[in-house]
Amino acid sequence: MTISPAVVPSGAEAAEWVPEGPYALAGTIRTLQCGAGDPSFISQGPNSWLAFRTTDGPVTLLLRQRGGLNDARVQATAWGLGAAAALQALPRLLGADDDWAAFDTPEFRDSLPDLARKGRYLNPGLRLPASGRMLDTVARAVLEQKVTGLEAKRAWRYLLLHHGDAAPGAGEYAPAGLRLPPTAEQWRRVPSWDWHRAGVDSKRSATILKAALVASGLERLAVSSGAPVHAGLRSVPGIGVWTVAEVVQRTHGCPDSISVGDYHLAAYVGAALTGRRTDDAGMIELLKPWKGHRQRVVRSLYGSGFRKQAFGPRLTPEDHRRR
Repeated sequence: MTISPAVVPSGAEAAEWVPEGPYALAGTIRTLQCGAGDPSFISQGPNSWLAFRTTDGPVTLLLRQRGGLNDARVQATAWGLGAAAALQALPRLLGADDDWAAFDTPEFRDSLPDLARKGRYLNPGLRLPASGRMLDTVARAVLEQKVTGLEAKRAWRYLLLHHGDAAPGAGEYAPAGLRLPPTAEQWRRVPSWDWHRAGVDSKRSATILKAALVASGLERLAVSSGAPVHAGLRSVPGIGVWTVAEVVQRTHGCPDSISVGDYHLAAYVGAALTGRRTDDAGMIELLKPWKGHRQRVVRSLYGSGFRKQAFGPRLTPEDHRRR
């Protein structure tokens, strides 16, 4: 896989990344988006606009895939002080470090359950991205703790719109609503009433504030791997095993981390592999034969199109923001 300079629009920096083997940009980076209304990740047809901060400053990053599954190349254009740093980290962001070679061997493939084989067959271009953005990802994951996805996405959108900054070029050469996630200092300045308006309880807001206080230490974990990353994240009060898994899946492209404690995942894996729902212990036991690739197996199961049978009414979020 290679990365090379590309045609540069005025005021921007650009590069083109060519992956080895099949590749699908949309499926790979979708996990970095917090719902369709995420102000820091806006999709417009084939264009994906991302806004974030690097060590050199903020950046607006436009990604677009050219070519098909087997001759893909990704064109990246970046604006802002962090443009060069963002392009330097581009391959990792796009999943270049995620190697499915062992997963795709005939021997390993034959060991997989039918639905996982089907999901991999349908999604051969899937990679696990590694954003390296620790505080942003921690904040998002904490907002998702013990609430519905709708509530978490609403909170993320509200907080970015009210406490993040406009992305470089927003409204000029990038979508007008593109926003940067808050800095550590901006997270610390969110007043209590705005956490309430965002629908975020005191426990989750306190965890984000504690993470913001040690943000520099968290960001250093981006260049580490394995146990030190898990230990560093767990050192923040309020961050447990579920949150760690949700973070490292996105920041490090971890192929093995599974979200133990998730409201739906264990039941989904049990239904997919045995036809019966199970709990976390049962899920871990079911996925044990593929340790080292368990996140890949889970992503393949979802990619198969399988959906577990729903029982009873959906959980309805309660809106306490005006109480």
